[in-house]
Amino acid sequence: MQVQETTREPLAGLRTNGARLWASLMRLAEIGATEKGGVCRLALTPLDREGRDLFVAWAKELGCTVRVDTIGNVFARRAGERDDLPPVMTGSHIDTQPTGGKFDGNYGVLAGLEVLRTLEEAGVRTLAPLEVAVWTNEEGSRFVPVMMGSGVFSGAFTLEHALAQRDRDGVSVSEALAKIGYAGAGPLAPHRVGAYFEAHIEQGPVLEAHEKTIGVVQGALGQRWYDVTVHGMEAHAGPTPMDSRRDALLVAAALIQEVNRIALAHAPHGRGTVGWVDVHPNSRNVIPGRVTLTVDLRAADEAALLAMDAQLRAACSESARRAGVKVDVEQVVYFPPQPFDPALVEAVRAGAQTLGLSAMDVVSGAGHDAVYLARVAPTAMIFVPCKDGVSHNEIEDARPEHLEAGCNVLLHAMLAAAGVAGAGKEDAA
Repeated sequence: MQVQETTREPLAGLRTNGARLWASLMRLAEIGATEKGGVCRLALTPLDREGRDLFVAWAKELGCTVRVDTIGNVFARRAGERDDLPPVMTGSHIDTQPTGGKFDGNYGVLAGLEVLRTLEEAGVRTLAPLEVAVWTNEEGSRFVPVMMGSGVFSGAFTLEHALAQRDRDGVSVSEALAKIGYAGAGPLAPHRVGAYFEAHIEQGPVLEAHEKTIGVVQGALGQRWYDVTVHGMEAHAGPTPMDSRRDALLVAAALIQEVNRIALAHAPHGRGTVGWVDVHPNSRNVIPGRVTLTVDLRAADEAALLAMDAQLRAACSESARRAGVKVDVEQVVYFPPQPFDPALVEAVRAGAQTLGLSAMDVVSGAGHDAVYLARVAPTAMIFVPCKDGVSHNEIEDARPEHLEAGCNVLLHAMLAAAGVAGAGKEDAA
C-alpha cells in the first residue's frame, strides 16, 4: 500500500484528546470490574454484550455505520470521500482474561474510537474510509482457539469450526453469539482491508526498561507449542533403590531446565516456557510413573524456531535413552513468525518522529489479532509501555500520557495510509 504524505500543516498539529481516551477506558473497565482493580469480561458473556453495546453506542454517536459479521466481529465504519477504496482499519478486542486488566485489547479498540472522534471534531475527512474493529474471543479464555474472530476473518480456520467450539459448560460459540445478540446475519464475507494498525500495551518490560514511549513493532514471534509426556513406572518410594527407579518426574525436571537452556541459546528473541505440569499418580510415597508438561517455544524467525524444535526433540530422545523411559512429543500449536508491512512500520516510526516521541524497534512476543490480519492486509502495530511489564493481571497499568502518545501515533499513521480529502491525493491505496 502507498502511504500518503498528509502530516503537513494544519494536520501536523492534530492531536487526540488524552483525557477523553482515559475516561472511555475507565468507563469500559466498569463492565466486569473486579475487587482488585482489574476486569473479568469473558468472551460472549452478558458482560461482553454490555461492553459491545457501549462501543456500538459510542460509534453511532459519531455517525458511524456498524456491521456485525457471523463470528461476531464488530466493524464501525466512518465513510471516506472515496468509499470504493478498501478501509484503513484499526482495532483489537474487549474480552479479557478471568483476572485481566483495563488495557489489554481495550486500549486498541478505544484508541481507534478516539481517532474517529478527533477527526470528527476537526472536520477532517479521509479519502479512504476508516474502520474500528472489535474482534471476537481474542483471549481464548472461554473458547478456543485464541484470536478466533480475526482468525476466521483472515481464513486461518473456518467459520464452521469456530462456531462449533464449546466452553466447559458445553455452550457452543454459535449458541453464545445468539444469546448475546451478536450473531451477524448473512455470509461471513470478509471485506478487503487497505491497511490495519493495532495499538497495544507492550505486555512486557522492554520499553519501560529503555525509557521509550513508542514501540515500533517489526513483527511477532513464531510459536510452537507441545504436549510432552514422560512414561516411567510407579513404584513404592521406600523399597525401591535410587538406581532402580524409572522416575518420570526426574526426567521431566531435567527437560524443564533444557527448555530454559534452549531459549537462552537463542537470545535475544528466543522464549521457552513450561507452563503446566501434571504428575501421576501424584501421591506422596509413590515414584511418579507419568508426567505430562506443556512446552511453549518462540522465536523471531523460522530458522531459529526450527532449531529450537530440533533441540527440544533431541533432548527428549536423549533423556529417554539415559533414564530408560519413553518420552512422547506432540506439537499442538504452530504460528509462523509474522513480519509486519515495511511501509506501515515506517509510517509508525515517522509518526513518532513527527510527534517528538522517543521510540525503538521491538518484536511482539505475544500473539495479537494483528498477526492474523497480516495474512490478508498490510499490517503494523504500535506498542506503549505498561507498568513493570505486567499484563494478564488485575494490576495491569499504563500511564495516561503514554496511552495518549500511542493514540496520536495511530492517528497520524492512519491519516498517512488513508489520505485526506482535498489534499491533492488521487489514490490512497
